[in-house]
Amino acid sequence: MTKTNPTPRITLNNGVELPALGLGVFQSSPADTVGAVEAALRTGYRLIDTAAAYLNEREVGEGIRRSGIPRSEVFIETKIWISDYGYDATLHAFDKGACKLGVDQLDLLLLHQPLSSAFERTLDAYRALEKLLAEGRVRAIGVSNFMPEHLDRLLARASVVPAVNQIEVHPYFQQTALRRVHAERGIATQAWSPIGGITSYWGGERSAFDDPVLLEIARLHNKSAAQVMLRWHLQEGRSAIPKSVKPARIEENSAVFDFELAKEQVAAINALDTGVRRGPDPDSITLENYGKVIPEA
Repeated sequence: MTKTNPTPRITLNNGVELPALGLGVFQSSPADTVGAVEAALRTGYRLIDTAAAYLNEREVGEGIRRSGIPRSEVFIETKIWISDYGYDATLHAFDKGACKLGVDQLDLLLLHQPLSSAFERTLDAYRALEKLLAEGRVRAIGVSNFMPEHLDRLLARASVVPAVNQIEVHPYFQQTALRRVHAERGIATQAWSPIGGITSYWGGERSAFDDPVLLEIARLHNKSAAQVMLRWHLQEGRSAIPKSVKPARIEENSAVFDFELAKEQVAAINALDTGVRRGPDPDSITLENYGKVIPEA
């Protein structure tokens, strides 16, 4: 049975409404992605986030079709990989992604990395996003993993302020200075690894899932640490895209609208920030190290 959708919406700077909670499919195998997307949509999710570099856009599209949820009710976002930056290349990358997803229009299209080592290509890619927006082929455009200096360089040349910057945010890495820049410029924050999954598998002495502060708050609400973290994002006005391929976990991650964190609980979570990035430094993402061919549709 398909559940109703209780997810609140975030109004972007161009008036488009972004579901606050969505499903991420980073590192979801093609075989797992179809079922995960179908399960998420039947559970009540209405936002699916993918990327050209994940190599599972085709399966995201298939999962959407199998769910039976009308296309008009599903917010689809994907990201252009650095290998396809440049004006003409990015326009073609849109065609590849839209064809794999099986849609004519994308709800949100992002540049996946700033590519600071070849930023002119980034600017040309963003100019292509602006053209796609003007033509109505995408409803909103944005960026991912951009730091303040990258945003400054982009906005000095861009005509359209990004609607979204998708960045690493979880209790152990909160990027408060960057989020202040977003608030000042009217850019919505979308959190990847929002429940700190990256703290579990990319090293470090602490895992957010085992944090005693989060576990105690979870106990008081009869929820899991993951649910507490997602509630924290939503109460602070962020979009969050937790990843899972397990239907039970997907459903658990959506059950975050029936409780509210007290001010002191939010403050306790805010105090967990270590300032330590767990994902790669955006400036380390170069064509030499991370360039790869994105297959044709």
